[in-house]
Amino acid sequence: MAGLKSLAKDTAIYGMSSIIGSFLNYLLVPLYTAKLSAASGGYGVITNMYSITALLLVLLTYGMETGFFRFVNKYSERSSVVYSTTLISVGTSSLLFISLCFLLLHPISNFLGYANNPEFIGMMAMVVALDAFECIPFAYLRYKKRPIKFATIKFLFIIPNITLNIFFFVCCPWLLVHFPASVSWFYNPGYGVGYAFLANLICTSIQLLALLSELTGFKYVFDKELWKKMMAYSFPILILGIAGILNLVVDKIIFPFLFTNHTEARVQLGIYGAASKVAMVMTMFTQAFRYAYEPFVFGKNKEEGSTKLYADAMKYFIIFSLIAFLGVMLYLDLFRYIIAKSYWSGLGVVSIVMMAAMLNGIYFNLSFWYKLIDKTIWGAYFSGIGCFLIIFLNVVLVPTYGYMACAWASLVGYATITSVSYFVGQKKYPIDYDLKGIGKYVLLTAVIYFIAKFIQIDNIFLRLFFKTILFFIFIAYIIKKDFPLKHIPIINRFIKK
Repeated sequence: MAGLKSLAKDTAIYGMSSIIGSFLNYLLVPLYTAKLSAASGGYGVITNMYSITALLLVLLTYGMETGFFRFVNKYSERSSVVYSTTLISVGTSSLLFISLCFLLLHPISNFLGYANNPEFIGMMAMVVALDAFECIPFAYLRYKKRPIKFATIKFLFIIPNITLNIFFFVCCPWLLVHFPASVSWFYNPGYGVGYAFLANLICTSIQLLALLSELTGFKYVFDKELWKKMMAYSFPILILGIAGILNLVVDKIIFPFLFTNHTEARVQLGIYGAASKVAMVMTMFTQAFRYAYEPFVFGKNKEEGSTKLYADAMKYFIIFSLIAFLGVMLYLDLFRYIIAKSYWSGLGVVSIVMMAAMLNGIYFNLSFWYKLIDKTIWGAYFSGIGCFLIIFLNVVLVPTYGYMACAWASLVGYATITSVSYFVGQKKYPIDYDLKGIGKYVLLTAVIYFIAKFIQIDNIFLRLFFKTILFFIFIAYIIKKDFPLKHIPIINRFIKK
């Protein structure tokens, strides 16, 4: 139980940077969708570009983040050598990547459809290279159990990024009308989404400066033999990482290539990307849990009863994921205001995207069995299957059904690999998950969701009141089954009286 309390504490702190940060970044979604209409396709450019950089980030870290956790725990007496070897490796590859991108800047820009704005590619290449390098000192902070500093530095990116975006998209247009001389010398109103990428580059650079103390004060040593072992361990993670991130973003990367009309493709992609942002609550929780869970699992691996902890962690992850799902879907009447009205036509994807994100989180939990027995190649197999399914379904269905096919393809892909990973994992590294208890939560969630969906109440206040009652029924069930009221100190006193 102490282990779970530690995990919960770290998840909460990491979640503060992830959830609050993502919530603050939500401010950018209504900003972008208000300033870049759905018909302009501007938000489609942002969706496409950030999907590409997400894939590149996996390529440039090539599994070394997880490899670092594995080997720094395995060779704890040589932790500084493991850390410096990882830094040198990722830092060198990031520099090579930037050099190659600038050397081939125009051919790459032409291929991706940004021939008129090759600087978009240049800025985002620098951003993704810096992000890849910064992953290692952030992993070091997690290893040293310093979630407060981790969260603080994350905010050093988030706050300036929001500020700069507001400056470029709100303040500068206003100043250009009322005090043109103050901004006309640097601001171009037609540059649009380019300012989003510029703000990102500036803030990523600020974040690197904040990590200087994690990059200095020790001797850099590159242990070639250790590096070979880390690469042998991490390479399969790279393969599964590529397949894993493709599962998340491949639809947004290939979407423009599946339409003959590229303008229409960017319009639809913008609507899909904006609507998917409403489902980000699930992704935020999964990411916060991941930050805490990865070092937790490797640290607890040798302790007695560790599999029971993993089973409990899975159950609580699913419970809170279901809370997030119901919280968004029952109050979608409110959450839809995150995006501009011109994007509301895409809200039908929210429930599907959230279910896919939850399955992604469950798959992440299940993935540790092959990491703990050093058989990471299994992850490559599973993720490869999911990636193939998602790409195949997108290619076949997107030209006919548009962005709705993207959402369904992701759900089918994650459902498949989650099931396969579970059944193989139970043979290779058995964990006694509480399937019966989890099943009851899933069933109750489905019943509440469909009741809310099919009982139509025109008055929005009565509708929200009715949905709130449904939500509290779910919360009451949780309290009764897994968080008994008598364990809460204040209530316990009244029960005893």
